[in-house]
Amino acid sequence: MTYATSAAETSYQDVRLHSKTVSFSEIPIVDVGPLIDGSDPQKVADEIGHICENIGFLYIKNHGVAKELIEAVYAQTEAFFDLPLAEKDKLNIINSGQTLRGYIPMYGENVDPENTRDFKECFDFGKHEQEVAPFFGPNLMPEQPEGFRETMDQYHGEMMNLARKLISAIALSLGLPADYFEKLQQKPITIQRLLHYPPQEGEISQEEIGIGAHTDYGFLTILSQDAVGGLQVQNREGDWVNAPPVEDTFIVNIGDLVQTFTNDRYISTMHRVINASGKERYSVPFFIDLDFDAEVSVVPTCQSEENPAKYETYTCGQHKYKRFVDSYVHLTN
Repeated sequence: MTYATSAAETSYQDVRLHSKTVSFSEIPIVDVGPLIDGSDPQKVADEIGHICENIGFLYIKNHGVAKELIEAVYAQTEAFFDLPLAEKDKLNIINSGQTLRGYIPMYGENVDPENTRDFKECFDFGKHEQEVAPFFGPNLMPEQPEGFRETMDQYHGEMMNLARKLISAIALSLGLPADYFEKLQQKPITIQRLLHYPPQEGEISQEEIGIGAHTDYGFLTILSQDAVGGLQVQNREGDWVNAPPVEDTFIVNIGDLVQTFTNDRYISTMHRVINASGKERYSVPFFIDLDFDAEVSVVPTCQSEENPAKYETYTCGQHKYKRFVDSYVHLTN
């Protein structure tokens, strides 16, 4: 296991935005090659399990996704966000009905609405386009740039394959069969998101940053970030630590569903983005959850008479939709 060292203390006039190197100053980089090729999945699983107990965020290398495809995704992402607002707004998520897919303009989503307005714009799409239901249905895809759909569909497929490998490792780390969660992910909710964070200048306050402090709603997130940086992770003591870009890696973190499954053994970690770089920042997160009606309850290996289940059973879709209602302006008006 190697490490990505967080940057030294970063200060803003707003003390709530300070980040520094404390408690864990290094975020682990895990070589997942033995998981991908099947040579030693348990070794990788044990590393991931240890990190999920103590940090909740990790970098992964030797993940098997071609660099050329990742570069193509970024080229398409930048080209899309460079389109005139009127063109992007034709794909506004408010026109997607229940599917909750499409373009999200500035301030259209706020993940910490009591404290922050999110200074970002997004584009979301997914699979399972035939059935129309919350998180499922036709994608609102742009006609330009050329090749957008084909590139993004290919990337989504690669993320699905990688996510299933990582989820099998999480199962193994908990003393469960590698395919334990597959029965809950026959047709999982997935969101492939493209993000653009314009730079912020002058006095920056918590009331408006790239994205406010939040945990991820689902099971697992695989994030590609560009070289600009700005991601911050909150450690167990409540301090914010920078998660700098590391070439040829993805950042992986677990979400709320895993925290429930593990009875708080693994914690869904708070994170946020502040882009004070003076440059445009782009990132590409992939979110995978469970089937909409899949039940979420504490797994057998994470409960006992001495450590009973802390959570009542709920469904994935029920949890996810509630979090969306709390975050999306068009669902709260």
